[in-house]
Amino acid sequence: MDKIENILFDLDGTLTDPREGIVNSILYALEKLGLHENSIAELLSFIGPPLRDSFANRYNLTSELADKAMLFYREYFSVKGIYENSIYPGVADLLESLSSRGYKLFVATSKPTVYAIEVLRHFKIDTYFTEIIGSNLDNTRTDKTEIISYILCTYGLQACNSVMIGDRKHDIIGAKNNSMRTIGVSYGYGSSEELQTSEPDFIAQNAKELEALLIHTSI
Repeated sequence: MDKIENILFDLDGTLTDPREGIVNSILYALEKLGLHENSIAELLSFIGPPLRDSFANRYNLTSELADKAMLFYREYFSVKGIYENSIYPGVADLLESLSSRGYKLFVATSKPTVYAIEVLRHFKIDTYFTEIIGSNLDNTRTDKTEIISYILCTYGLQACNSVMIGDRKHDIIGAKNNSMRTIGVSYGYGSSEELQTSEPDFIAQNAKELEALLIHTSI
């Protein structure tokens, strides 16, 4: 099996816990649209997948209203929500360990690139990454398969030497569509059933297990 050289990380639910900021931003957008959400817990399903699709699907929005929802969401998120966030325990140490061993680290997220960069800069972990790639503000390049493909092609990475780490099925499916190995993390926002069904090569319970898998196991 080829040696892993490149490690792609999802952001939300994998490196940081964005729950508070994302939920508050969604509620702000819904209020602006005159919509009400009865189950706040259901909004956790928005964390990970393309956000515009989640708005459209949950509230049966037209394309025009989905675009408005995104604009309202960003009104709150860009000022407050982006900082209502926390880094998962052990993540900074994990990145330091991997970087010191010569791995090339990337972020592959459906969050707009400009926001992803700001989040990682806020937690002072942006410098560990060769590149941080997300979606565009015009709601293009939101699909995880496309984002991963873009990273592989742009930086000349070999899929056989690369692994994708994420908490949702979109991360695992997107990597498999690019012939990459995968690690699911159970501490994020994908249910146990979702992760098991998407069949990652490995599942890690925390940052320490991730480090052990990447450094000491032939994945």
